[in-house]
Amino acid sequence: MKVYFIGAGPGDPDLITVKGKALIERCPVCLYAGSLVPEAVVAFAPQDAIVKDTAVMTLDDTHAEILAAHKSGQDVARVHSGDPSLYGAIAEQIRRLNAAGVEYEIIPGVSAYAAMAATIGQELTIPEVAQSIVLTRMSMQSTSMPAGETLDNFGRTGATLAIHLAIRNMREIERQLIPHYGEDCPVVVGYRVGWPDQMIIRGTLSDIRKKVRKEKITRTALILVGPALAASIDFKDSALYDPKMPHVLRPVVGVDLVEDHNT
Repeated sequence: MKVYFIGAGPGDPDLITVKGKALIERCPVCLYAGSLVPEAVVAFAPQDAIVKDTAVMTLDDTHAEILAAHKSGQDVARVHSGDPSLYGAIAEQIRRLNAAGVEYEIIPGVSAYAAMAATIGQELTIPEVAQSIVLTRMSMQSTSMPAGETLDNFGRTGATLAIHLAIRNMREIERQLIPHYGEDCPVVVGYRVGWPDQMIIRGTLSDIRKKVRKEKITRTALILVGPALAASIDFKDSALYDPKMPHVLRPVVGVDLVEDHNT
């Protein structure tokens, strides 16, 4: 048997990969994070499948379910939200699977930051404005952050920040990022992106906290920060399609050809 860690995407059932959906459809055991994965995704499971919501389970509980399936020779669809490699808490599950000699495979999914960028209709890497994306979170009541991985340090880069698990700490985000990005830096908050009740809130580092508080959002939100998020911004075209910039798939351009011919 094999355990498949499947990324279900951010909420929209249509955003699961073809491979992920096919595995859910054939696995006789399906364990899913019900607080973040919609039931429509696990509805793909066979009618006689064992389907359990792990939101109320501990790591020991879920591992016991997997070992029971292993003993019976049954494949397991372990369904996580977004992409399981990002804040999916699969590392500790994999450690136990390795110790027990249970085979596993990771099926990637659409991450929340990618779905949010699509929802707001913007690219996150704008030429000469921001060419890097930092995926991070804040400690709050969860696992502490490694030394050096602070918003203050990331803010010094000027990159686009995708901040998870921090919607209750907007004041601290303001405090640490305004010195680097400025009060007018664009911020976009996405609540339950991909779900029917999704909400997008735009603002700046100086006013986004009040806007979020007004909507009473306290969980399941992603925060994007950075100059690349401006609704209107002047920037240079990428060199990717520039006729004056040849590359391996476009080695000769019209301008160069004329110059070579004249010589």
